[in-house]
Amino acid sequence: MGKIEESASVYERHVSAPWQDSLAGAQRVLMVVYDKELERTLRARVGEHEQATRRAGHDWKLVDSTRWFSEWMAGDEYRDAYFEEPELLGMKLEGEFRPFVTERLAGELDSADDNTVVALLGVASLYGFLRVSELIRSVEQSIHGRLLVFFPGTKNENNYRLLDARDGWNYLAQGITLHDEGMAP
Repeated sequence: MGKIEESASVYERHVSAPWQDSLAGAQRVLMVVYDKELERTLRARVGEHEQATRRAGHDWKLVDSTRWFSEWMAGDEYRDAYFEEPELLGMKLEGEFRPFVTERLAGELDSADDNTVVALLGVASLYGFLRVSELIRSVEQSIHGRLLVFFPGTKNENNYRLLDARDGWNYLAQGITLHDEGMAP
């Protein structure tokens, strides 16, 4: 069994456990943490996680954030100027890109019911533009079922590091790793 299949098996134990309705949004987040080198393999086999979700009796909705930056940038009339002077992009990222991404993900979450796992793929493509921790916090109120974040990086206790490159953050999500560290009692 490959690492992605093992990850799906560990995930299935999490998603199969009875869901409590009274959880806060932050507690409805599942983070499948995997080695960044497995990104292409995970993308090719993301259906393993979908099947695990469906076997557990839940619905599945895959959301891929990979192209969100390029789509946002393509719609900006000053995009060519930002490519010439990227340092000018900083304020625009904070003021416009983060709300764009938040609105996009919140819309996907709002359209899902309380029996649906909304799976977010492609968060590595957001690296350098916004923090995944900020994105998750900004959409917590929109999570009705569960938000599953495919997270290429590491987890040490409740501290997550995207791509092993950025200082981690402490988060309330259930971390799902191959070593089953994040398994809730």
